[in-house]
Amino acid sequence: MVQVSTPLETPTLPVKVVQLSNGLTVIHQHISVTPVVVTDVWLGAGALAEPEPWSGMAHFLEHMIFKGSPQVEVGEFDWVIENTGGMANAATSHDYAHFYLATANTHLEQTLPYLSEILLHASIPDDEFIRERDVVLEEIRASNDDPDWLGLQLLYQTLYENHPYKRSILGEVELLMQHTPDLMRCFHRTHYQPENMTVAIVGGIDQESALSIVERTFNNFGVRSECPSFTIDAEPPLLSNRRQELKLPRIEQARLLMGWIGPSAENLEQGVGLDILSVILAEGRCSRLVDELREEKQLVLDICSTFSLQQDSSVFAISALLDTPDLYLVEKIICNHLWQLATEPISAKELARAKRLLINDYIFSTETPGQLASIYGYYNTINCLEQCLSYSATVERLTAEQLQRLAGAYLSPERYASVILKP
Repeated sequence: MVQVSTPLETPTLPVKVVQLSNGLTVIHQHISVTPVVVTDVWLGAGALAEPEPWSGMAHFLEHMIFKGSPQVEVGEFDWVIENTGGMANAATSHDYAHFYLATANTHLEQTLPYLSEILLHASIPDDEFIRERDVVLEEIRASNDDPDWLGLQLLYQTLYENHPYKRSILGEVELLMQHTPDLMRCFHRTHYQPENMTVAIVGGIDQESALSIVERTFNNFGVRSECPSFTIDAEPPLLSNRRQELKLPRIEQARLLMGWIGPSAENLEQGVGLDILSVILAEGRCSRLVDELREEKQLVLDICSTFSLQQDSSVFAISALLDTPDLYLVEKIICNHLWQLATEPISAKELARAKRLLINDYIFSTETPGQLASIYGYYNTINCLEQCLSYSATVERLTAEQLQRLAGAYLSPERYASVILKP
């Protein structure tokens, strides 16, 4: 059944990629010193795959997958995994959904067929659909009580005017109430297909055994369906600042969030450069914003920056927790630092520190089978596995001049979205 086999190897991350004849991609790494095997199944079936009226369907389906199949009763999957000492979980984002199984290698033959069965043949029972929808609705209500979630959601809505990234992954209550089991079955049969799936299997199982069990358990996909077709328009760059303000009387401290649209996942070098700039700005006490705004001037209780790599267009964000009277002063100081990044060279010492932190963080994120399976599946789903394998080398080769140009191109103090939450 194996059609294409492409080995990818580095000194620290030796992996093999195999595409089966049905289109399914398998990524395997054998780690002989561990008896644990992690299987992480990734699908390009996140919120981006939803027609707008179907908002929240991908996340809701993640819940419903665990409600069984014609061959697996409700609760049976959980019972089997727990009684063999394993762990299972799942997550959904805009770009993907993934399902995780960790088990002893001696129990993989028993447990993996259950995971493949509920993934490939989810029955989505009507009564369980109604019951689980209440769980999702409660998740939405809980999120709406979280000021940090509200702020981030409002930031995405302010950054993206056209792209589905502006929509909540959880969906909207009104639309969720209109969803039906038949619509969900259609979404499942459309997107839970082999060419849209990556199975990353890492740990104490050799290549021949791993491929054999995946071939046997992921070979009988459901009858294909087709969701309503739609197109995703690219988000144009911001031409000016966009601002939103929200009053939340229950909070004690104000929040400031600032965001910029970054490159897509296929532009890894630019994305890595923005990772480095994020560290320089606000990671650790020696970073620029933490040093001035928290340590020296004590204008913020906390401040951080993040770069979130996404399939279509990524997000660079800075967030601060502070007193309301200091909001606009802090925003001005942040903008001044962005001007400096774009106009003044980064010192060799500062650049070396940022690179060291990023590379060490990457090394620490590849220590366990679960971490490796997650990284492999994630990169292969949003673009390609080679990005993951070349991350550290890309960090090393970026120069101060390249980072200065990236700051000027992406982190303009005149073109960003800002969200303020006030008590």
